[in-house]
Amino acid sequence: MLIHPQINPVALKLGPIAVHWYGITYLVAFALFMVLGRARLQHPGFSATAGNSAWRFADVEDILFLGVVGVVLGGRLGYCLFYKPAYYASHPLEVFAVWQGGMSFHGGLLGVIGAMVWFAYTRRRSFWEVADFVAPCVPTGLASGRVGNFINGELWGRVADPALPWGMVFRDAGDLPRHPSQVYQFLLEGLLLFVLLWWYGKGQRQRGQVAAAFLFGYGLFRFIAEFFREPDAHLGLLALGMSMGQWLCIPMVAAGAALWYWFSVRNSGQN
Repeated sequence: MLIHPQINPVALKLGPIAVHWYGITYLVAFALFMVLGRARLQHPGFSATAGNSAWRFADVEDILFLGVVGVVLGGRLGYCLFYKPAYYASHPLEVFAVWQGGMSFHGGLLGVIGAMVWFAYTRRRSFWEVADFVAPCVPTGLASGRVGNFINGELWGRVADPALPWGMVFRDAGDLPRHPSQVYQFLLEGLLLFVLLWWYGKGQRQRGQVAAAFLFGYGLFRFIAEFFREPDAHLGLLALGMSMGQWLCIPMVAAGAALWYWFSVRNSGQN
């Protein structure tokens, strides 16, 4: 049985200014997007061989800026609407109290989709072209965020078998060993999803298939990880013994599979 190291969430303090590890992981996520975005410019459909539709590094910078806005706004609003709608309906001003914590991936995803729609419209590009470019660059950012969750000792897992070698006791979670679900999510929806999407995205794919693969892959891996993650205390397990996270992943998996199939059939019909 392991004990969570209880890392100080403040990485650096300069007078009244405190720099938190979680904030640093966000910066790392954005930096990784820039690095991977530059590499993505060499992939089929986005490189100079694409002619007038070729992407440039300035496009990567612009989509990152819009994506950051989408993540913050969508993540916060998604948390308020999906997880505590009654509370924030009674305390509407606390929606803006982001320093109190509370972000939702699924809400952040909707915010990013909105950002991509705006980018595609203003650049006169296909939405699915933008989504295909962005999708393989996202999982490393998710992995970085899970590192922040682990450092903070938050979003811990469900109680584990005491014989589990990597079972871990988290502060504020009692004395029983738990699954380090942050690590599971880091490995599944972070590293593994990145490897699979990067490999898949490097090939010559039909427009929209890479984005569809991201929806399916993330939804599947997150659904699996939720079996080991402690559900939100104020929600618990919902219908069929599934968590809110799992219920939100089901439409992602279904949409990803349906879109991937539709793009394949549509292209076959055009051929």
